[in-house]
Amino acid sequence: MDTIKANPDIVKKTTYSILFIISFSHLINDLLQAVVPSIYPLLKENFSLSFTQIGIITLTYQMVASILQPFVGMYTDKNSKPYSLIVGMCFTMVGLFFVSIASSFINLLLSVSLIGIGSSIFHPESSRVAHLASGGKRGLAQSIFQLGGNAGSAIGPLLAAFIVIPHGQSYIAWFCIIALVGVFALYKIAIWYTAHLSERNANKASHQIETHHLSKNRVIASLIILLVLIFSKYFYMSSITSYYTFFLIDKFHITIQQSQVYLFLFSGAVAAGTLIGGPIGDRYGRKYVIWVSILGVAPFTLMLPYVSLFWVGTLSVIIGLILSSAFSAILVYATELMPGKVGLVAGLFFGFAFGMGGLGSAILGKIADATSIEYVFKICAFLPLIGVITGFLPNLEKKKKTQE
Repeated sequence: MDTIKANPDIVKKTTYSILFIISFSHLINDLLQAVVPSIYPLLKENFSLSFTQIGIITLTYQMVASILQPFVGMYTDKNSKPYSLIVGMCFTMVGLFFVSIASSFINLLLSVSLIGIGSSIFHPESSRVAHLASGGKRGLAQSIFQLGGNAGSAIGPLLAAFIVIPHGQSYIAWFCIIALVGVFALYKIAIWYTAHLSERNANKASHQIETHHLSKNRVIASLIILLVLIFSKYFYMSSITSYYTFFLIDKFHITIQQSQVYLFLFSGAVAAGTLIGGPIGDRYGRKYVIWVSILGVAPFTLMLPYVSLFWVGTLSVIIGLILSSAFSAILVYATELMPGKVGLVAGLFFGFAFGMGGLGSAILGKIADATSIEYVFKICAFLPLIGVITGFLPNLEKKKKTQE
């Protein structure tokens, strides 16, 4: 109870309607972005691509998003642009349309670059909206926001399996209708965001930024640890998002549509885990959520390459559930390390996550061409062991209680 009194942000009311709308917008954004990786088997066949080229497609999209996001975040920390969210969704919509009519590998790369630009604009500002609407319940707000994204990543492959795979690449254009729904939702957000900024500017004198009194070197060291943890999480996740369907098809000889159902189950577990992680972090401490989420998943990743199809599906759900609970906690923890820099933190961490996912996809594709898809999953299984370094993070919750 004392903690609530000491923190003026928590006294403010959590605006759940805005959290759910921005989460729904995130669902649409990530659903649209998940369509391209979902049809990799189709693109591989249509354009006679190698696994290395598949990895380059992911790398192109992810690196464009990775490089631009921190700069977008830094700019919007100083100059908030509520209607930029609509611009980001439009870039994604145009990129998808061009993917649907792409006739060469180069055209595919240019098209996914537009999707990457859309992502780089969307994530920093939408994270700020979730932060502003949180009423101090930052872990919960970030989890609701992330839930939308992960749900979209789960639904995207399923829709692609039943819309695009049976009918062909051109049917990707139908997803532009979903993007238009996203534009309408983001228009509602932009109106609220504009009004909220006006209110905050009018009450600027009463606005307080929390501090933790950690040294600059300790903050930098903690941020590096968090980025290393992001590396381990998203390098492993890239093996699933880009190559899980190939792994299932190659090892168990199932169809493309059947493999998409397994990918949907994994993505659904990721969505559920994301919703759980934030509130637990609010209640028990974000450091412990990060520790359990990344290091705790290691036994299951180590078993996955060696079991039957039933247990691969079961383990992938467990892995998705545990591993996904970390990101909300990591992002909120980082915003507490750098108070007042929500856009920069969101841009940096979303950007780094995208970058690691893209780099991981390219490197793992090269390894798969040189060895096998199964070998890729065997070596990636060790990545969660990096989670042991979470022990070096300071416990910010204890520090706050000591200060109070």
